[in-house]
This record gives sequence, structure tokens and C-alpha cells, in this order.
Amino acid sequence: MAEIAKKKKNLFERFANWATIATGSSGAFLTAVSIIVVWGITGPIFHYSDTWQLIINTGTTIVTFLMVFLIQKSQNKDSKAVHLKLNELLASHQGASNRMVDIEEMNEQELDQLHKFYVQLSILAEQEDDLTCTHSIDAAEENHNAKLTILKTKPHYNAHKLKLRGKKSN
Repeated sequence: MAEIAKKKKNLFERFANWATIATGSSGAFLTAVSIIVVWGITGPIFHYSDTWQLIINTGTTIVTFLMVFLIQKSQNKDSKAVHLKLNELLASHQGASNRMVDIEEMNEQELDQLHKFYVQLSILAEQEDDLTCTHSIDAAEENHNAKLTILKTKPHYNAHKLKLRGKKSN
């Protein structure tokens, strides 16, 4: 039973992949343009009748209806593949937060909270002189403080702070 379901799924999967490639081709576009041209040319022959108009309306409605599902299937597959690739990058990078691996499962409120964190992280990053510094969500505050401690010992940092103090007193 599972073998039959798998075979049917594979058949549909193969058809969907073929249809996605075929309908996105130059040939498919030229075919659609040709159909419209032929339909337009036949207008005077059929005296622009209701039936003549109904043919193109029905045809385009059916094609549009089916294409919506085909495009959605293709988009779902592509989206899943991109998520898996990003998950692999996150999982393989030592500094990246593993909390991000299944982020698409979060609700809107959790995503908003995470967004606020990254806004705060951006503010911390702007306080640093090094644009290449990065933080993970798990260690951002700790990394920032450690880097800031080291940065404060450097002459250029102290000179920058003295400039800022001089501007404030003017």
C-alpha cells in the first residue's frame, strides 16, 4: 500500500516538476501568444460572438486556476530547500545560533520579539569601530562586552572617545 502511494506521489512529483519547467519556458509563452493571436484573428469570423469570447475566458480561467496550484507547489518545494540550506549553514557555523534553525515555526509575536533583539544587536554593532564584528543571538551581550573591554585598551578608541567628549562640551 505504501509502495503504491509512494509511486503515485513520485508520479505527481515528476509531473509537477515537468509542468513547472515546461510552463516557464519560452515555448510555453510563444504558445500562449499564438493562441491569443489565433483567437483574435477568428473574432471577425465568429462576429465577436458570446461563444467566441467565452472560449478565451474559460480557457484562461482554467489555466490560471491550475497554475495557481502548480506555482504554489513549486514555491513550497523551493522554500523548503532554501530553509534546509540555511539550516545547514546555521548548524555548521560555530558562531551562529542554533535557535534560528526552525525559526519559521515561530508565531508572529515570537518573530517580533526576535526582531527587537536584532535591532538591539544592530545598535550594539554601531557602537563598535569594526564593521566585521558579528554576534550570535546567544552570546551577543557577552561578546559585545568582551570586545568593548579589549577595544577600550586601544589608542584609537580612546582618541575617538576624547573627540566625542570635546564635541559635547562645546
